[in-house]
Amino acid sequence: MMKVLTFGEIMLRLKPTGNERILQTNLFEGTYGGSEANVAVSLALLGDEVSYLTKIPTNQLGTNALNTLRKYGVETNKILRGDGRLGIYFFEKGASVRSTSVVYDRAYSTFSMMNHDEFNWEQIFADIDYFYFSGVTPALSKELEIATFEACEYCHAHNIPVVCDMNYRSKLWTPRHSQQVMSKLMNYVTICIANDEDFEASLGIKAFDGDTSKGIDQKEVFKAAMKEVTVRYPNCKMVASVLRNIYSVEESHWSAILLTGDQFYESDVYNMHVMEGVAAGDAFSAGLLHGTLHEYDPDKMVKFAIAASVLKLTITGDLNLVSEDEINSVMSKDSSARLNR
Repeated sequence: MMKVLTFGEIMLRLKPTGNERILQTNLFEGTYGGSEANVAVSLALLGDEVSYLTKIPTNQLGTNALNTLRKYGVETNKILRGDGRLGIYFFEKGASVRSTSVVYDRAYSTFSMMNHDEFNWEQIFADIDYFYFSGVTPALSKELEIATFEACEYCHAHNIPVVCDMNYRSKLWTPRHSQQVMSKLMNYVTICIANDEDFEASLGIKAFDGDTSKGIDQKEVFKAAMKEVTVRYPNCKMVASVLRNIYSVEESHWSAILLTGDQFYESDVYNMHVMEGVAAGDAFSAGLLHGTLHEYDPDKMVKFAIAASVLKLTITGDLNLVSEDEINSVMSKDSSARLNR
């Protein structure tokens, strides 16, 4: 079985109970998550071999984060530990017209303070067949930017495919900085995932006019942007994107497009009542990677990935705690509100 390595920061997530705001709450629910950790857990729950690379503190929060990964079957023997703090993010769930918001408290975390020379890439990649990272990791520090380049260069030299979710975060860097870095990293990327503003913010390719209520309606513009990615970066053999019409925090339509071999493949459109909108993109990336590992045809791959993504919308927390059977059930339209017993 092929093994995937994901590379990034796991954080403590603190969420006010119910729909309370950070300003009013006296109680936070604590869980763990982070883009690349979320992908790792999803893959492990789908039965894939996956290892996670990060650095966490030697305190109890670091140990609890480590145990969370282990609980769901993620290999943790490449994880480094040291002094410092675990990054935190505060998640405030929106309602109706009030947007969901995130407050980061991740500066000076153990991971973000790493030096690039702490990584022994030959040792790390000794048993790895696919490498996954997102645009969050190189955005965290210059040292992690260098480390990401080193990892991609090693993969390129050793024929290890690189999978990247652009995952632009405006609270971490500017579009100009993101484009300077991500446009160079894309030369190593085999599979690219980009959604909404990612194309323009990370690659300077226009694909979205900013109207979140009409993302699916701009399908042809997204297709042109995806095609442009493959023209600019010939090493990139596959581009995938989630398209959304968002009407409120709770109500939205979700779909996806996949480009490979000069042909586009489209998923169904899902009319969703959203429990929690965080990490659905990570679930999509994991579904796409799972399909790649198991050699799904492109049509099945994009449909599997979006089914995994919309299932995440029904689950609180960062982690997509679903099985392959549950995803297949959504794909086959065999899921409903009935009691499964």
